[in-house]
Amino acid sequence: MRALGPRQTSSGRDESPEERADRRWIELLQEVRVIQTGVQILFGFLLTVVFTPRFPTLSHTDQFIYVVTVLLGAATTGALIGTVTFHRLVTGHRLKPETVVWASRLALVGTVLLLATVACALLLILRLAMSDAFVPWIVVGMIVWFALCWFALPAWVLHRYSAKEKE
Repeated sequence: MRALGPRQTSSGRDESPEERADRRWIELLQEVRVIQTGVQILFGFLLTVVFTPRFPTLSHTDQFIYVVTVLLGAATTGALIGTVTFHRLVTGHRLKPETVVWASRLALVGTVLLLATVACALLLILRLAMSDAFVPWIVVGMIVWFALCWFALPAWVLHRYSAKEKE
């Protein structure tokens, strides 16, 4: 393994730590923009449900699922917006690399909360649409699918190709 120059990172890019932090911050913002749009649409829809004529006729269980879903949607929104406010509050204090790390963690928490929000929304909607004992199994199947797409596949790729780099 050859020694890295003063501007070369282990990724092979010719960038300083500050440039790397700037690049990673821009990438993170793009990712948050994509996920935040979907969260805003989902959360906005959820907020209107309580004002529909059918809401009072829902069972206590379905109303509870709805409240949990709204709270999860709010928590998701908070975590994802937190990535930007975190940056805004520490800007100018020469903490860009640390900011990127913490904002990335908030974005990951937001993604996990989004998974829970979507799962609860699916549970509520499918309970109302199907009234079937298979609904929980369908929701579990979707949770597994999201977990595979969002977490397991990237983890597998990271593990597989990181191992190749070490050889």
